[in-house]
Amino acid sequence: MDLQITPELTLPEEELEISAVRAQGAGGQNVNKLATAIHLRFDIPASSLPETCKQRLLARRDRRITRDGVLVIKAQAARTQERNRAQALERLRELIRSALTPPKRRIPTKPSRSARQRRLEAKKRRGQDKALRRKLDV
Repeated sequence: MDLQITPELTLPEEELEISAVRAQGAGGQNVNKLATAIHLRFDIPASSLPETCKQRLLARRDRRITRDGVLVIKAQAARTQERNRAQALERLRELIRSALTPPKRRIPTKPSRSARQRRLEAKKRRGQDKALRRKLDV
């Protein structure tokens, strides 16, 4: 079953490596005997994603992405393997969707003349308040 990202973009199942592992933390008997947590590994450079999307994903400062460019998602919140698998796939889908849209270009702005004037007047007032607290030279 391929992973549908957008109506135009689909990831082949072969590009995803999903393995079940034992979940961490409290959970009683279940956590000790069942492998319900899911590790999803996705090799970004070797994937069929558009090149710009790959570059945006690799440029992120995300600790889930290894030096080799492999994204590792661990899902263990749910009690069943199926739900954790669905959560891991949804997280991957959202991450890729966010990398598909180009970031907005920042338009540099300058403060208006009146804003600069107000700032300087506020600084003068603050300085006068502080000057009134000083000891007088006698």
